[in-house]
Amino acid sequence: MPRLRSALGGGPRLLVKRDDAIPFAFGGNKVRKMRLVAADALSRQADTLITCGGVQSNHARVTAAAAAKLGLKCILVANGQRQERPTANALLASLLGAEIRYVSTREARAQEMEAAAAEERAAGRTPYVIPLGASTPLGAAAFAHAAVELFEQIAPPDVIVHASSSGGTQAGLVAGCVLANVRTRVIGISADDSVATLTSGIRHLLSGLAELVDPAGGPHARALADATLEIDDGLVGDGYGVPTPASLEAATLLARTEALFLDQTYTAKAMAGLIARVRAGAFAVTDTVLFWHTGGQVGVFA
Repeated sequence: MPRLRSALGGGPRLLVKRDDAIPFAFGGNKVRKMRLVAADALSRQADTLITCGGVQSNHARVTAAAAAKLGLKCILVANGQRQERPTANALLASLLGAEIRYVSTREARAQEMEAAAAEERAAGRTPYVIPLGASTPLGAAAFAHAAVELFEQIAPPDVIVHASSSGGTQAGLVAGCVLANVRTRVIGISADDSVATLTSGIRHLLSGLAELVDPAGGPHARALADATLEIDDGLVGDGYGVPTPASLEAATLLARTEALFLDQTYTAKAMAGLIARVRAGAFAVTDTVLFWHTGGQVGVFA
């Protein structure tokens, strides 16, 4: 991203890994996770995918798209109000044929998903419940694969900066670096939760990943348990999905320098974190800093 670097007055070499450009279902990091999660659902003879998120959930949109492509039923549990005229991800989920159920709070989503699964079982169907963001050890494994993909494309960067929310992306990137014996720092910029909450969730996912890759508890499992986590919760502002002056500036700057589009829930806040660090001289001029664009650009049209 040479024009962004110039606009910031120099600093480290800036690169971008563009999951927003993945072609399936408007792309994003959730497509990587769904590739493994949906395969697992099919292996279990599931005929219905059930998941949850906000009204404008990127994960819900990708789940609905995967279900449509694979000929499965899809039930989405969304916290928030039904839009009179659906926009962005909500519009796409509806167009893809998903059944959307609304609950009033985040806390009510899990219970409603289980209720939907019970209804499907009672009807003789086989539901597959996908937790928020597909942030499971299997979903995180998709991002361990993604890290390997990156290292096949370029020399490992000194730093990766990305948006972190339900933890699966960060757990996978950290695991990919650890398992490849790469010393790249992975900095997750929180979109909502505190450092303590995210750290706990990511540690849990790393433990689950260790069971997948090293069930005997050998050196890989120990390396994952000891992995360093870097999380910044200082860019959240007034909350999830609420723009900040820094995120608005980041979105405008990226559009006008690199023609890249960021959303105000995740990627604009993550980019704001990267920009703040460059301006503060937190990176050496000789460093290569990669921004992992996790998608979400559909949210621009919400």
